[in-house]
Amino acid sequence: MFKENILKGKTIIVTGGGTGLGKSMSERFSELGANVVITSRKSEVIEKTAEEISKKTGNSVLAVQSDVRKPFQNEAVLEKAVETFGRVDGLLNNAAGNFISPTERLSYKAFDTIVDIVLKGSYNFTLAAGKYWIKNKIAGTVLNIVTTYAFTGSGFVVPSAIAKAGVLNLTRSLAAEWGKYNIRLNAIAPGPFPTKGAWERLFPGAGFEDKLINKIPLKRVGEHSELANLATYLMSDFSGYITGDVITIDGGERLAGAGEFNWLEEIKPEQWDEIAARIKQANKK
Repeated sequence: MFKENILKGKTIIVTGGGTGLGKSMSERFSELGANVVITSRKSEVIEKTAEEISKKTGNSVLAVQSDVRKPFQNEAVLEKAVETFGRVDGLLNNAAGNFISPTERLSYKAFDTIVDIVLKGSYNFTLAAGKYWIKNKIAGTVLNIVTTYAFTGSGFVVPSAIAKAGVLNLTRSLAAEWGKYNIRLNAIAPGPFPTKGAWERLFPGAGFEDKLINKIPLKRVGEHSELANLATYLMSDFSGYITGDVITIDGGERLAGAGEFNWLEEIKPEQWDEIAARIKQANKK
């Protein structure tokens, strides 16, 4: 789809880059010439991923452990990236957390955990990157991964919906404010893209995935390469006149009915206990 080395010379930080969609996007960036920095709380995971991607693409991939909720750790990632590659050009805020549950079953801590990772983590890292770019007069690019229910809302994933809506507003607000510094911010709102970790928390039972697919006009889930190619375009200079926007990639799901998880209203109260047990088991892996 792209010319070789379309991202050559660019250094891109990817939060949550060790697994799932973050890994897929990191690999695509590396294939197309970027210096990729992946960060996560799990050092053993990102180190393995960095080695795997580097061997496959022949380009350097740096793994730096960090918790996006902690501003000083984000700044340390930036410093290490600059030390290794000379500068940083892009930030992909991909780190996230989510699970399904009736909202009344949630503790305050459960709410805080999701909001802290998704919303606070995104603005912490964005602020660190923005200050660095403004100080050094570098044209930077931020790409935020949100969701379709960031603008429609959705039951049963309320902490995530609140946090992603905040990230989308952050994208639009800073695009207006930081355009004068030649800093662009955009977002992607994916529909269902299967990943092992998230899928076990969002669809922890037989038949759930089929229900979801049946409500998507294209009757399938997304492929990682489709999202990775869209992310590449928005990170590249070819999208240089796009800022403050969000692109939906969901097979038409949002058009068929708002609220990605509203269909969970069909689940009986006693079934939620079984679902909660499965999610806890998934979290232990």
